[in-house]
Amino acid sequence: MHPALRKYLDGKIIITPEQEQLVNSCFQLKFTQRHEILVPKGSIAKHLYLVVKGCLRVFLTGEDGSESTRFLLFEGQMGTAFPSFILNQPSVATVESLEPSELLLLSYPDQQILLREVPGWETMYRVSLERNYIASIQRIESFITLNAKARYDILMQNHPEIIKRLPSKIVADYLGISQETLSRLKTKK
Repeated sequence: MHPALRKYLDGKIIITPEQEQLVNSCFQLKFTQRHEILVPKGSIAKHLYLVVKGCLRVFLTGEDGSESTRFLLFEGQMGTAFPSFILNQPSVATVESLEPSELLLLSYPDQQILLREVPGWETMYRVSLERNYIASIQRIESFITLNAKARYDILMQNHPEIIKRLPSKIVADYLGISQETLSRLKTKK
């Protein structure tokens, strides 16, 4: 089993050697280039992505070409364009590899096998979805209730890797602020 997958499962689920073989057979290793598009807007998200190394971005594109980052995935996190993946419908979002990345891919049919065949997989998946949902709601609420500085401070406290690793354009977009405002906030630190 890939060490990153073992680490992802550690403490979340206990599996037998037979179940480990099944889990391992369901994941495929993929290497991506910087800015490689994994799920183009309008296509169906066929995989969940576990980030072994690198960073993925799920974003929306407006009619004017503006981009809005929905969420970011770093090492040890799993995600995709969930509405498309779950509903098997064209995605309104794009999934992009921001950095050269190493990923473990889990297809929807294989995910269904694991949900059915591996005790605890469904609970682990549900808990992960719940945490991602809560984080998304808290982020939306921060756009409504907090000013730019407060959002920046929370991001610095909880996810400094976003500010350190990603271009200012994407960080500003993720925070819902202009690049100029982000620049001012960075210089005040």
